[in-house]
Amino acid sequence: MNELLKLLKTNARLTNAELAVLLGQDEKTVEKQIAELEKSGVIRGYSAIVDDALTEEETVTAFVEVKVTPRAQSGFDEIAEMISSYPEVESCFLMSGAYDLGITVSGTDLRDVSQFVAQRLAPIDGVLSTATYFVLKRYKANGILISDKETDDRGFVSP
Repeated sequence: MNELLKLLKTNARLTNAELAVLLGQDEKTVEKQIAELEKSGVIRGYSAIVDDALTEEETVTAFVEVKVTPRAQSGFDEIAEMISSYPEVESCFLMSGAYDLGITVSGTDLRDVSQFVAQRLAPIDGVLSTATYFVLKRYKANGILISDKETDDRGFVSP
């Protein structure tokens, strides 16, 4: 199953027939394995890696580090689940280091993201501090290269 998961992570659009050939299995077996992985929750969903720079929609992404006070009964889980429930939050991780949670936030512009952090995230009971880093350019996401190499056609000029 690990090989099947690797293939799906690389390209979730592969058909069951293509996966069967790559894995040396029959199509029905692959279909059953995928169904089991989905039913058990190992596979949580499928998504596309999009180069936002090539779309007409304006999108700003930021990484936000969040320092929190863990809750008595639930530790970090309750606060992380609350933060994860916001539609602006694309991902949320418990991490080691100076901050406790790492989140990825998207919005329509810098103001949109900064207002989310200032007005919705920071006031949450238990959030002690945040540090926000805006993404300037994506090169790779989820193992997929995003940006085509840009060529410099200006040429070399010497004095």
